Amino acid sequence: MGAGIVQWVVFIALTSAIALLTWWRCRRETPSSDAAKEVFLAGGTLTWPFIAGSLLLTNISAEQIVGMNGTQVMLTAWWEIGAAVGLVILAHVLVPMYYQHRCTTTTELLEKRLGDASIRTAVSILFLLGYLFILLPVVLYTGAVFLKSMFALEASILAIAAVYALAGLAYAAFGGLRAIAISDTYNGVMLLVMGLLVAFFAFRAIGFDLSGIPAERLTLIGGPESDIPWPTLFTGMVFIHLFYWGTNMVIAQRVLAAPNVREAQKGIYAAAAMKLVMPLVVVVPGVLAYKLYGDIGDVTYGRLVADVLPPWLAGAFAAMIFGAVLSSFNSCLNSAAALYAMDLHVKYVNPNADLKRIGQRVAGAFALGGVALVPLYQNAESIVATMQQMNGLYSMPVLAAFLVAIVGRRVLPFALRSGLVFGVALYAVFTFAWQPFGLHYIHLMFATLMATLTWMYGVSVLQSRRSS
Repeated sequence: MGAGIVQWVVFIALTSAIALLTWWRCRRETPSSDAAKEVFLAGGTLTWPFIAGSLLLTNISAEQIVGMNGTQVMLTAWWEIGAAVGLVILAHVLVPMYYQHRCTTTTELLEKRLGDASIRTAVSILFLLGYLFILLPVVLYTGAVFLKSMFALEASILAIAAVYALAGLAYAAFGGLRAIAISDTYNGVMLLVMGLLVAFFAFRAIGFDLSGIPAERLTLIGGPESDIPWPTLFTGMVFIHLFYWGTNMVIAQRVLAAPNVREAQKGIYAAAAMKLVMPLVVVVPGVLAYKLYGDIGDVTYGRLVADVLPPWLAGAFAAMIFGAVLSSFNSCLNSAAALYAMDLHVKYVNPNADLKRIGQRVAGAFALGGVALVPLYQNAESIVATMQQMNGLYSMPVLAAFLVAIVGRRVLPFALRSGLVFGVALYAVFTFAWQPFGLHYIHLMFATLMATLTWMYGVSVLQSRRSS
């Protein structure tokens, strides 16, 4: 049997086995009588191993593995190291608040803490737009790039992305968060093991000799022209992680699905520990591949896996990457369905709607939209940097609203809503029209956050004075 056939057989067998195991485990669970909790929060029964596994795999998808290894520099390890900080803040600050207010969506906290339903609606819409135009197409694109480069497929990137979308839709629309979290955990454990094996085989391929790799690719101290200049670690980087791990529904949804705060925190701590190991999976192999191939960009990881792993292991790893892409994709679909159903449809259209049916329709629409937008990212120089930069359009204005809610100081509704518009517009200017003083986009994200907070509090004070 040829090497290519062996890869395909192992790939199909493992992918099918995980799907069957997930189905079997879901059948054993007793559904919750609360429809919203069952569909969007797995009935509130996720234990810490499933929370940790799902957090890990939802985050570590192809856009991370392919994109971060594709940079071929150690600097990108800061995204993993900083994630542990964001997770600790989630565990100690936000999780107790979410559970205290019995939130189904992260945005519900804004309404409960700020006393304004409109800010919850506005932030939900920003999340939905971000998922549709940024996260979903990037996940599909990078997953398709990996499979195409590893198996030397003749199919187009768009066609492979469509296959991913159909598989992810099946999990999200029919299994809900429970199926997603269970499959994530199985895939996550295998991905971590396989990823460490790739790093080992890559070291062996270069004879455990780092000579020939330029020093600027091995350093953790980024210069002014690098992807992560070192001063950004103390400005925007901290807040990017706070937004992503603490307020982003795609991530926090798993944490909201635990039976209690303590179980949620245990899952978060386990995920934080694993994030400190992840540079060996998502950064180091790409740096080592520089010695083998030179600077080859986003095809680095697929080519490395195909070259250094035995055929059967390469097929197994492809199955894990496929699962990781499905995890991020179907998680995003499920989160989009939850935000639309709970924050928009139930509140403004039909309070007695069939939540499962509404969720399935939203998931289907977002899956189609994600596939259609894949071509927008095919010419990106660095998919990780592009995604982070584009996320700034909504992440920092949204984080500003959450910071106001966490502090608990009352800000008038108009000031909050206008602040969101101001923040989005300001960052759009920074991204597409004017880059003041040549500042890095991470610095500009921090500047956007500070300016948005200033706007919100300033406009609120002015309004209060005029009305008094």
